[in-house]
Amino acid sequence: MFAYLTAGESHGPALVGILDGIPAHLRLDVGAIDETLARRQGGYGRSARMKIERDQVEFLAGVRGSETLGSPIAVVVRNRDYLTPKVRALMDPLLGGGDPLTNPRPGHADYAGALKYRQRDLRNVLERASARETAMRVCLGAICAQLLGVLGIVTRSCVVRIGGVEAAELDDWKASDVEESDVRCPDRDAATRMIEAIDEAKRAGDTLGGQFLVRIDGMPVGVGSNRQPAQRLDGILAGALMGMQTVRAVEIGLGADVAAIPGSRAHDAFALDGGSVVRRTNRAGGIEGGMSNGEPIVVRVSVKPIPTLMKALPSVNLHEQTDAPATIVRSDVCVVPAAAIVAEAMVRLALMAPVLEKYGGDSVEETLDNLARSTQAAADLFARNLGTHVQ
Repeated sequence: MFAYLTAGESHGPALVGILDGIPAHLRLDVGAIDETLARRQGGYGRSARMKIERDQVEFLAGVRGSETLGSPIAVVVRNRDYLTPKVRALMDPLLGGGDPLTNPRPGHADYAGALKYRQRDLRNVLERASARETAMRVCLGAICAQLLGVLGIVTRSCVVRIGGVEAAELDDWKASDVEESDVRCPDRDAATRMIEAIDEAKRAGDTLGGQFLVRIDGMPVGVGSNRQPAQRLDGILAGALMGMQTVRAVEIGLGADVAAIPGSRAHDAFALDGGSVVRRTNRAGGIEGGMSNGEPIVVRVSVKPIPTLMKALPSVNLHEQTDAPATIVRSDVCVVPAAAIVAEAMVRLALMAPVLEKYGGDSVEETLDNLARSTQAAADLFARNLGTHVQ
């Protein structure tokens, strides 16, 4: 019912994406999509390229009069860096060339990709492996966010750790505090120390990783399934987030901490509040048995320091078979704030298939009708006598 594809190289002419499965009659706010693309380019510790690119979405198919048609949506985001003569000479799809890159970076796709695709120029690997590609995923995710928003499902993120600096424990946070922070951290004291840590790493020619939270509010009960492993919502979200460059760990709810506590403190007890079933805690992070349970879904993601260091790590020259420093290309010192925006997009893209499986339709109106009927049926489930239906 839903699929997406991206194509494009970091310094090629453009990034291209296709979304298939978005219902008809979704009114798109193009300005909101461009704003989300701009958020990906922000964050303290980014490279000079962020001053060059001004990402904007262009629609090629599937939209007319700012409204989706129900057919596949095709979009493009241009790479302004490609317009410079030097970059174009390297990356022109038909005429591009130049001296090969030969020294792989530890921690990057350079070496494994060169052997896999039998490439003698590492540029033919790293251009696609570059995180520049995530601009298209953010673009597609921003479109999905507008459909999810119609259904009342909202995704947001905040940074909780950069290097050795960790924010105070946060049960909730204000979106305004996150957006006002250069490192997207609502803890102002921690944010100041995070910036200092990034500056110190830059002076040392080093890089920093960190952690961020992604939170999904408004998720109805029962999205995902326990029928088959591939249908579990926690597995779907974890797989999507692990598909991001730099991500090394994904935790839902208590995550790894659950291994050190007894069951009496690991689960979310039920209670009644005015006839409604409630939870006093959200240790499961909004997912039980592979399905959403009605609580906010909370995911913690850990990202490694990026592998391009200005003080290059030891490597080898694959052509000459000699020791050599790793390739140095223009790069960031810290991508954690930007990665949080990419993670929002990945979560939105990952949610589309299970959400549409449960509530989908050919038009937004049909999808909303399906959601309303499902919600009413759930509300009625324990309000009627089921005994007469038991054989």
